[in-house]
Amino acid sequence: MHVFFVPFVSVLIPTQKCSFLLISQLLHFGVALSPALRDSFESKFLTMNIERNYPTNLGKGQILDLAKFIVTENFKHHSNNVLPQNYEDDINAIHEEEIKYIDNSEIFVVKNDTDEITGAIRVLKWNYSDVLPIQKIFGINPLLAITNYNVNEIFHIGRFAIQKESKDVNLFKKLMVCAIAPVCAHKGNIAFAEIDSKLLRVLRLLGIKASVIGESIEYLGSETIPVAFTYDGLIDFFNKNKSLVSQEALASSLVSTELPESVVSENIEYNYSLV
Repeated sequence: MHVFFVPFVSVLIPTQKCSFLLISQLLHFGVALSPALRDSFESKFLTMNIERNYPTNLGKGQILDLAKFIVTENFKHHSNNVLPQNYEDDINAIHEEEIKYIDNSEIFVVKNDTDEITGAIRVLKWNYSDVLPIQKIFGINPLLAITNYNVNEIFHIGRFAIQKESKDVNLFKKLMVCAIAPVCAHKGNIAFAEIDSKLLRVLRLLGIKASVIGESIEYLGSETIPVAFTYDGLIDFFNKNKSLVSQEALASSLVSTELPESVVSENIEYNYSLV
């Protein structure tokens, strides 16, 4: 139990009720905290990295930060945080590749209060001339992997990673919704990706239908599988989870026309909490 002294009143508040927001407001209004509570507040809250739980677009000047995050988080998840000697080569390769893609791609990230990336994903609209990762890594020609010849646009989804320490249970869904929004803008769209085998199982459990189009290989510390996503395989997941992100995030610059009415969210108010 802690006692707060105000000029004309003493406020008695149980310790377990002393949240970050409450203590911040008390300090703002000049309430004197006991030395023990002030020390506890500073050690627990002022040094923590608070995650902003909404995706935003990443600028071109931060792509190197993205590359470092992708490589280190992959090895953290799959290799017990053991980085190979040549891991910087992977960082440089991803950085150079994403710089080439920047005019036709959107990168979505979530950051904490110190501006560190805690989650990321990238969607790219293929211009039919850039070499996609699925071509470079697996030698798969996307045009030969397509079984439906009534294709509208071809996309590539990649650079997906979430900080191992992240506390946002919906972060995966939010990032995925942002990435597949342009794919879900037209029934003839299709997307390709290279996915960790464990992540592929998670996608299927969440209702995302992916078709395996090649043999797996070892990449960035894990078994990686080439897959294809169709509109029909994504739209149910998108409609179920699109309310997790704002309309602004769904307004992809990669889509030349407006999203169909069936996949547009209603206008709702978003109250983002500290996690």
